[in-house]
Amino acid sequence: MANEVWFRPLVWIDYRLAVLFTVIIPLILLIWAFVQKAEAIQRLLIIYWRVSSLLAISVYLMIGGFGVSFISGPMARILIPISLWFWIDLNDEIEYTQSGILKLIFTSWRWAVSVYCALGALATLPFLGCAFSANAFATPYCRVWAEAPLMFKDYFHPNSKPGFLGFLGIVGLIVYVVCLSYFVLIKLGKQGRSATQQ
Repeated sequence: MANEVWFRPLVWIDYRLAVLFTVIIPLILLIWAFVQKAEAIQRLLIIYWRVSSLLAISVYLMIGGFGVSFISGPMARILIPISLWFWIDLNDEIEYTQSGILKLIFTSWRWAVSVYCALGALATLPFLGCAFSANAFATPYCRVWAEAPLMFKDYFHPNSKPGFLGFLGIVGLIVYVVCLSYFVLIKLGKQGRSATQQ
């Protein structure tokens, strides 16, 4: 049983930290940036939300019992820090034109979420095998990661079947991969590391 898995408390701590660092704090910062009219921070946070949507997609994939969630989750943790530090123009604007408590808290969060994501990506490497075998996914070693997503389902989708939510996750993943591929293969070559260049 999943209750017998020794690292179960650590998995739950990870999900709680994920909610704090990747949902609650950036949502507060985005609202604050709009109120303060801090355009560079707004733009970077909007990019962050687009990229981090892969985490939400991974939750729905996990609910549906799709092993690919063990790949998409770590990929999200790799892409998030890249999205926060990649843009030279936004980095410069935040560094040299922003000031005050918003900049301090935003910068602190940016470093904190980057470290959290990097450590999280490393910590999930031993579980990549769960992605490639239905039998492996069914073991307590892998199923412990589905406990929090299933609780999320019970709270927010009590009348939906896991298979349907998993299907939504697959559709979301396809759209995400298409958009990311378009950006990397076409748009990136035109705009480089400038978020404002069209």
